[in-house]
Amino acid sequence: MAANPDVLTQEIRIDAQPETVFSYFTDPVRLVRWKGRAATLDPRPGGVYRVEVSDENVVLGEYVEVTPYSRVVFTWGWENGVLPPGTSTVEIDLEPVEGATLLRLTHRDLPTPDSVAAHAQGWTHYLPRLAEVAGGGDPGPDPWGAGTS
Repeated sequence: MAANPDVLTQEIRIDAQPETVFSYFTDPVRLVRWKGRAATLDPRPGGVYRVEVSDENVVLGEYVEVTPYSRVVFTWGWENGVLPPGTSTVEIDLEPVEGATLLRLTHRDLPTPDSVAAHAQGWTHYLPRLAEVAGGGDPGPDPWGAGTS
């Protein structure tokens, strides 16, 4: 069976408990330690998910599902981009494994192969930063978040 071309999936093991990892998707102060430079989050179904990555890149969506410590689902798009806000959906599943967490990311409804590739590059950049900070480290400044408003 062929993989769905509008879906990307990635997994990463994080040396932290699911409760800790979960907070990096629901607490704006924690989120910007690994992705973006400002965030407005209201982690409840229908609540806003907005992350200012840089001057040109602002993610906007809303939370669809928030199941403490195991699952977060939010819509995703760009305020000023070819993928309008709410166009795609990001699912984060957290599974405890041997004192750590297996994070499974599924990003659905991306409109083109180029969009899948671009978002895969983005998640490949950001998930290791999440793993570093959730595990107690410091990923350092995000080179993609350069520039200020």
